[in-house]
Amino acid sequence: HVQLVESGGGSVQAGGSLTLSCVAHEDLYRGYCMGWFRQVKGKEYEGIVVIGSGGRTSYAESVKGRFTISKDNVKNTLYLQMDSLKTEDSGMYYCAARRPANGGPWSLWTRYDYWGQGTQVTVS
Repeated sequence: HVQLVESGGGSVQAGGSLTLSCVAHEDLYRGYCMGWFRQVKGKEYEGIVVIGSGGRTSYAESVKGRFTISKDNVKNTLYLQMDSLKTEDSGMYYCAARRPANGGPWSLWTRYDYWGQGTQVTVS
């Protein structure tokens, strides 16, 4: 069954804002670290931000101060508020979940066990 479902992508002008959502299966939401990645065609997944089950967050330097991750524990939903968007923020954005026991850097996409289908963000 579907574990992660993203929504909220779209087209926006530089300087604008978008909010992405990721509805997660309860088991993932409660016990896994969850993150957002983006991918530009032909390149590897880039880690944007992760939030642990306890709420601790880590952000990529490229989005610090502009992007904010948050969770709604009632809706089992992860959000990514993206402000002051730049053209280089364009790409396919994915929600992903990994077991806390998985080692390695949080931004390493190969350490994530579940992925959503992605939502496209285009900044012009």
